[in-house]
Order: sequence, then structure tokens, then C-alpha cells
Amino acid sequence: MSPSTKRLLEQVESWPVEDQEELAEYAREIEARRTGVYTMSDDERAAVRKGLAQADRGEFAPDDVVASADKRHDL
Repeated sequence: MSPSTKRLLEQVESWPVEDQEELAEYAREIEARRTGVYTMSDDERAAVRKGLAQADRGEFAPDDVVASADKRHDL
């Protein structure tokens, strides 16, 4: 580990939890870029479960909302 990284990680211990989580998100993105494997956070995993449960119940965005989003993105 480089000396600058080691110093930074020592400082991170004194950061607020929200800032530590933000740094962890960046680190996951770097790791995914390096390995090709992205590891979801607990919050992301919960959001995916929630979305899957909504889909299982047949809760989808109305067609007009999807069409509007498609139009904004030239799809």
C-alpha cells in the first residue's frame, strides 16, 4: 500500500459514517473496473429486492411515464 493511501485510510476512521460509506462506494466502483465484478452495497441489494417484489406484484411504471423517459433519452 502506498504511504499516501495508508495515511488517508487512517484519516478516514475519523470521518462521519456517511463520508466513509461514500468512499466505500467509490472503492467498489474501482474494484469493479479492475476485476469486472461489482459488489452491491446493502442499500443497493435492498433496493433490488424491493424492485423485484414490486415486479412480482405487477407494479410497473405506467406506459406514458416510460414513453416520456424514452423520449427524453432519444429511445
